[in-house]
Amino acid sequence: MLTLYTIKPKFQALLRPLTKWLAAGGITANQVTVVAALVSVALGVVLLLNPESILLFALLPVWMFLRMALNAIDGMLAREFNQKSDLGAYLNELSDVVADAALFIPFVFVSPFNAGWVIVVIFLATLSEFAGMQGATLGASRRYDGPLGKSDRALIFGALGLWLAISGELPHWLAWLMPILALLISVTIYKRVSNGLAELNDNK
Repeated sequence: MLTLYTIKPKFQALLRPLTKWLAAGGITANQVTVVAALVSVALGVVLLLNPESILLFALLPVWMFLRMALNAIDGMLAREFNQKSDLGAYLNELSDVVADAALFIPFVFVSPFNAGWVIVVIFLATLSEFAGMQGATLGASRRYDGPLGKSDRALIFGALGLWLAISGELPHWLAWLMPILALLISVTIYKRVSNGLAELNDNK
């Protein structure tokens, strides 16, 4: 299945010149990771506290794109410029989970979404990332399988923010979107666990 993760290498190639420039300037992967997380949390708080300011949601697609770029850059800084560290590994995984939750939670106040379903999506999204990480702790690879990874979720919520900012409201039929996302993330969790176990069995 084609997801945004499958086109990541091409995206990274476009960002490589900027990454080299940042490395030459002394910018580290951990600094990029922390900045991306802090801006994500700040934007999430602003949207959560100002749900009536519809135009602010236009910031979501802009930041989602920039955040994906920063995520790619911090990975390249770590891998290609000898900046890998145990702290970086923790920061990379934990900051993504925190940032996603912060950027998705404002939608609890957006009609026609049910707040409970938004929280379920956030919970399952967090669980899917931990399912992906667990493979690496057992000796398999970090799993990115499934139809709704973090980049795909970012695209969807960014599009929702843009739609809301342009139209001023979302159509009622979108109430079904959060249950559908929850189902797709559940499939993602299943695939990451099952494929991780299969990889471990193959390695025995």
